[in-house]
Amino acid sequence: MGTPEFAVAPLQELVKNNFNIVGVVTVPDKPSGRGLKLNKSAVKLYAEENLIPNGVKLMQPVSLKDEGFLQELKELEADLFIVVAFRMLPEVVWAMPKMGTFNLHGSLLPLYRGAAPINWAIIKGETVSGVTTFLIDKEIDTGNILMQRECPIGERENVGSLYDRLMGIGASLVVETVEGLMKGALTPMPQSGKITGAPKLNKEIARIKWDASDADQPGATCAELVDRLVRGLSPYPAAITAMTDGEKQYEFKVFETSLVKGSDAALAAGTIKSDGKNFVHVYCADGSAISLDEIQMAGKKRMKIKDFLLGFRNIEQFRFI
Repeated sequence: MGTPEFAVAPLQELVKNNFNIVGVVTVPDKPSGRGLKLNKSAVKLYAEENLIPNGVKLMQPVSLKDEGFLQELKELEADLFIVVAFRMLPEVVWAMPKMGTFNLHGSLLPLYRGAAPINWAIIKGETVSGVTTFLIDKEIDTGNILMQRECPIGERENVGSLYDRLMGIGASLVVETVEGLMKGALTPMPQSGKITGAPKLNKEIARIKWDASDADQPGATCAELVDRLVRGLSPYPAAITAMTDGEKQYEFKVFETSLVKGSDAALAAGTIKSDGKNFVHVYCADGSAISLDEIQMAGKKRMKIKDFLLGFRNIEQFRFI
């Protein structure tokens, strides 16, 4: 049971290792774009090409409590359900198979329970991430742990690269977990240690705050917090900000930044320093500064800052808000 590419990788590994896949569950096709064309999930696309031709059943329930869907699940007579990046399951579903239902989560639980664990690990300045397989129970991301694998976070890593690495590690861990359960070699262990959340991302979270501070990250400058936010949201959904000269206002997505050495607390938050050709430095409320290296103005293509400055020679007349 899953939706995005993160769920495809474990499914591929299970197929590669000759496990008997009897059914795949994913979300219904969703309309998008001007023509409201129905888009298929990554899991469905993989299943259509590799599993359905071999008799594997594909299910796309609107409601996980639908009687018809529940009957289809029962008729599969599956020994085990595996969930990766899907929805919260009702007990009638996760309690169905005799070996239970386990989930692959993109963090070292109980750290970063929630919808966006990989993003939040970078946003919060973690140096280590990982993946966890755990048995599903009545609460979100609270079940007993089966297996975990750590993964270091690179100093300049963004969520895109960490996502890709965890996807591969997670795929292997799913296979190891299935093998361990089949052999009776795993002892589920209650989660212990510090609990942190990873709430769903939204525009308010994604908006850069040039006066940012965070009690969870003592000692970090505002510029460091901005840089972590940018990396934690790049390439998707991307951090956002706006620039104004008091009359005009431009919205931006920010994909790449770097820290500027030194500080100037005398400058107001959002102040821009630039040579008009090669760099744009934005100052924070504490005097620290960030270099904008790759951005995208609303309605324009993504570009390096040098290319952007070709159209904004007078950028120091603006400030970021």
